Amino acid sequence: MATINFYLDKADKKGFSPIHLRINCGGKQIKISTGEKIMSKDFDKDKQLAKPSYEKSMELNHYLNYLKERADELFDNPSKKVYTNAEVKDILNGYISNFKEDNNVSIVKEQLALYGKPVTFIDLFAGAGGFSEGFLQAELNNKFYDFIVANDINENCELTHEVRYNHQLGLDAKFLCQDITEPDFLDNLLEKIDGKQVDVVCGGPPCQSFSLAGKRKKFDKKDDLFAHYLEVIKILQPKYFVMENVKGILTKEKGKIKEEILKEINSIVDIKEVPKLASFVKSLKKSKKNDEFILDCLVKRVNMEQFGDEKSEQAREEYIKYVESKFRQLTPKIVDYKTSKTDQRISTIRHGFNMLIRNKQWETLKRDIIKEKDFCNIDNDYFVNAFTEFLHELDSSEIIKKIEEAFNNLHVAKSYKAECDHIISALKIYTLNFDDSLEYIYKYCNKKQESELNKIIDDIRLYKIESPFVANASNYGVPQNRERVLFIGCRKDQKFISEVPRTVEEKDKVTVFEALYDLDFVGNDEEAHHYELVDISKQYNGTAKKMKSLLKTRTIDGKVNSKEGKSFADWSREGRLNGRFKNATAPFYVRNYEALRNGEKVFDILHNHKTSKQNENVLKRLDIILQEGDYKSAQCKLDECGLSSNKRNYNVLKPEKQSPTVMTIPDDYIHYNTPRALTVREMARLQSFDDSFVFQGKRSTGGNNRKTEVPQYTLVGNAVPPLMARAVAMEILKNIK
Repeated sequence: MATINFYLDKADKKGFSPIHLRINCGGKQIKISTGEKIMSKDFDKDKQLAKPSYEKSMELNHYLNYLKERADELFDNPSKKVYTNAEVKDILNGYISNFKEDNNVSIVKEQLALYGKPVTFIDLFAGAGGFSEGFLQAELNNKFYDFIVANDINENCELTHEVRYNHQLGLDAKFLCQDITEPDFLDNLLEKIDGKQVDVVCGGPPCQSFSLAGKRKKFDKKDDLFAHYLEVIKILQPKYFVMENVKGILTKEKGKIKEEILKEINSIVDIKEVPKLASFVKSLKKSKKNDEFILDCLVKRVNMEQFGDEKSEQAREEYIKYVESKFRQLTPKIVDYKTSKTDQRISTIRHGFNMLIRNKQWETLKRDIIKEKDFCNIDNDYFVNAFTEFLHELDSSEIIKKIEEAFNNLHVAKSYKAECDHIISALKIYTLNFDDSLEYIYKYCNKKQESELNKIIDDIRLYKIESPFVANASNYGVPQNRERVLFIGCRKDQKFISEVPRTVEEKDKVTVFEALYDLDFVGNDEEAHHYELVDISKQYNGTAKKMKSLLKTRTIDGKVNSKEGKSFADWSREGRLNGRFKNATAPFYVRNYEALRNGEKVFDILHNHKTSKQNENVLKRLDIILQEGDYKSAQCKLDECGLSSNKRNYNVLKPEKQSPTVMTIPDDYIHYNTPRALTVREMARLQSFDDSFVFQGKRSTGGNNRKTEVPQYTLVGNAVPPLMARAVAMEILKNIK
């Protein structure tokens, strides 16, 4: 057994004594300087800690306890090798130097341009920061990225961001922890941006947010996230924007969702060109006297595109009032006075206009109801249908349907039917996106006018996009077959980008073994705080030669380069930020914001490398599945041994291949060499995060907490792989003006 304590060395001229760590074991002694000093009056020799009266007692005592724990581990863990005195010193000095480094840094208030001009970007739905990480790795011809703002709704996302980008890298990147659907989100985002030009916006609205207008049946918090993402694009008008989503979005609702997304992107207009289109529509009235009302409505609809959020609401209200005034003029012609005051059909039309005029208020009410519905977990119960029906009825398109039904049931005389139809058409134009409203304009054009309109539309569309493309992360040096859809919007004054070329050929893709082999030194219910040497020859005996052949040297983007490259594991350990952040400090972990405020930081050499505690039966089950090669093949043997499980699937990692898509639940995967689940760090490797990127907060969560908490495993599983993001960022740097 080792005896571990702290003692004070001789005081300096100012009365401060260095604190030393002393270890006695087997008649030998190791002394290590902690790098900290304290006056003897502030140090409790019995408790081996700073007294509460000392100003920084909480932070210092956390550090001393942390060092003692790490020293204890080196001597008291029988499953590990016996360390020499020199190895003990090296390991502990690693922790100590990280702590000293952190205490000598201050957060930079402005990122200095090292060379050239930075390209600015913001990251929406940022999560852990996969997009952010990849963009900061990208450099080309004196161009690099300046990180301005990230956004997400969860505090642990913000904590992970702040520790990585503010404390560790010293950036002044802001974080907006707010729901994008909140009424003041845009104002708060613009305040964080602080007048800077934004060149690129990236982000991935969750796939649940895509639905066809008026056809939503579920109504949850994620319903309108895509629309709000595009609202940010409309306001900021970046040179490029990147939207990432799951591959299934291409076939959702038989491809209609994809087409709807492209229409919405095509509906973002160059505000300067709007008056030209409005003038063109006005000119159509000369030859279309009978359609003046509809053409006036189209002019008003076109002009709405010029306005920001507040003015747009005002313009929409004025639009409905204009259509309502047409109905008021028509009412005495189609019904008598008594009917106009008492008839249910007329009341439906009149009240429908009132509801449309108050659209903003209804939308606020809907958002609040949806929040409460989600908070109370209303789904698959007796309550859900009532909520769904009510929310569905508040949709503008549903209100207009009832107005149309009321008009049809009035059985208006033929001489006034056209005017009624015009009112219905005007209301439908109100609900259309800009791209669809153009179809109405084409109806009133001859061939010559069509040609003129085509030219105006080409000029007015702010972004060029033909179609999304499917990107497989493994094509960009990520050891994972993760297919994602990327929509890249290119502003009309920028070069068009239709896809991101692969950086790695099929035969050279990074394998699971390359990514994880050097981390394979932990067993069940163990946590590693520093790297251990992995001897492939000992671990794999007869197959060592085959396993070693899987290791390749590569450039940062995954290309095989035997002369100048590094292994994937080395890139992960040394980092991919290209030495750009020379003042970066050592990574650290904190459990929450309170710990960060109190200075309770953990300065391990290796972070997030802890295995789950699994019972004997689970370990036997995993071992059988591992030996059989996959879950399906193992079913009979599991049944025989009484180890069958209700779990839908286990993915056995194949060392010579890429992993399947990394999700948020570690128990879904079985390590290729040991019957256990993956650690956070191993999943992060499969996503291509550097080891210096520390995931903060809780490791995992369960049950209903999954709705609100974003622990480490969720941060990793939901992230965009940084190397794929880097490839996107590099393609933009190649083309951006």
